[in-house]
Amino acid sequence: MKLISWNVNGLRACVKKGFEEFFNEIDADVFCIQESKLQEGQIDLKLEGYHQYWNYAEKKGYSGTALFTKKEPISVTYGMGIEEHDKEGRVITAEFEEFYVVTCYTPNAKRELERLEYRMVWEDDFRKYLKKLEENKPVIMCGDLNVAHKEIDLKNPKTNRKNAGFTDEERGKMTELLEAGFIDTFRYFYPDKEEIYSWWSYRFHAREKNAGWRIDYFIASDSLKDKLVDAKIHTSILGSDHCPVELDINA
Repeated sequence: MKLISWNVNGLRACVKKGFEEFFNEIDADVFCIQESKLQEGQIDLKLEGYHQYWNYAEKKGYSGTALFTKKEPISVTYGMGIEEHDKEGRVITAEFEEFYVVTCYTPNAKRELERLEYRMVWEDDFRKYLKKLEENKPVIMCGDLNVAHKEIDLKNPKTNRKNAGFTDEERGKMTELLEAGFIDTFRYFYPDKEEIYSWWSYRFHAREKNAGWRIDYFIASDSLKDKLVDAKIHTSILGSDHCPVELDINA
């Protein structure tokens, strides 16, 4: 089973830059996107053979997630069931026979870390949400988690130490999540692989220089460890400031 996650940074723009070509070529069983930046009715995406599920932010042109799947899920829910967190279209959960798939667009702590305090609340509530799902069956969670966990996960760790996405607080929450019984699947397969990133700033020719961050993940329940086949980061795929990430699993 092949799962793909991609922060498209505006789906309408990404469609003009090859989204559908990549979508058709990769032929995923489940394809998740983040930062769709649209409202219902603003795009007519014909993805033959896929069921489509969308979660829109109340604010126009902001955030938003979607999940496309060949196999119809047993159930689909939107958000965490916590009003404080559920206005920005950041979470979709699809239940399948063997596990849940959750697509997530984690809130950015922003410049000057103005949203860091809220981010900490989100992290704790989201971790509890995943653990609650796990009481029923294993979880595969993917998306733009807006954090580079370790120094190996970004080009310039020293100069970014107190910047959004690489604060001690955000990295600590990722550690807490993994210690709660989850696997960073890319690092599971490639613990020491350097200079593989999933996001590059549009400024300073960052992508040309590969001055990037690995902030897009597939996170899986420990109980799925023996079913994991491979994890990939499609660094050559353009169309967004993020590239797609992949998880292959025996299911």
